[in-house]
Amino acid sequence: MLLENKIAVLYGAGSISRAAATAFAKEGAAVFVASRTEARATDIAGEIRAAGGRAEATQLDALDEQAVDAFVDDVVERMGRVDISFNVIGYGDVQQPLTEISVDDFLSPIVTATRTQFLTTRAAARHMIPQRSGVILAFGGSGPQTMPGLGGFKIALDAVEGVRRQWAVELGEHGIRVVTLVSGGIPEGIAADDALRGAIEAGIAESSLLKRAATLAEVGNAAAFVASDRAGAMTSATVNISAGAIVDL
Repeated sequence: MLLENKIAVLYGAGSISRAAATAFAKEGAAVFVASRTEARATDIAGEIRAAGGRAEATQLDALDEQAVDAFVDDVVERMGRVDISFNVIGYGDVQQPLTEISVDDFLSPIVTATRTQFLTTRAAARHMIPQRSGVILAFGGSGPQTMPGLGGFKIALDAVEGVRRQWAVELGEHGIRVVTLVSGGIPEGIAADDALRGAIEAGIAESSLLKRAATLAEVGNAAAFVASDRAGAMTSATVNISAGAIVDL
């Protein structure tokens, strides 16, 4: 298995976190899921254990510095190490045209994204440096493409890529890799009864080269591969899993 005996911590209990946690566990990792919504994290961990995997859930605010540090310290104390850290919490963005959005609503996702990615990466890096190995994953990605009405959301993703590049430069000498997964959107993660799901899915399919969106299973499989030793030379990079909706320059 790709991740046999690896220890993974994931932040967030949405569809992307569920897909990654499930894939990590199938590949042999012990998975620790942390979320502000304890019930959702518990649900993910329960599904993994029911399928024969190893998983635990923790209630946690990934913007709380002391709580994040204590969470990772506890995992390492119990398991001996941490090998993978993947932060996919929501940024609470308000999507409006820039001429209409308030300053606070514009800045909120940017501050949230950079703060949480910094805190969770630092907490893992402090333990990964002595062991001289580890993988930090982010999700969302950047690039020149955007569209009207996103408020600060796309700028938050751009900022996360800046954080990723800085961490990759500073952690590379310690054998730690930092990679972002970029997608053009995952409609499968939208509630089936959401009136916008069909339109979003059609829009992604129309813009993608494969004429479809990436699936949650594909996101999980890509994350597991990137986190594995088979991708050991990959760092300071984005992995494009957008089905061609985003074209690399």
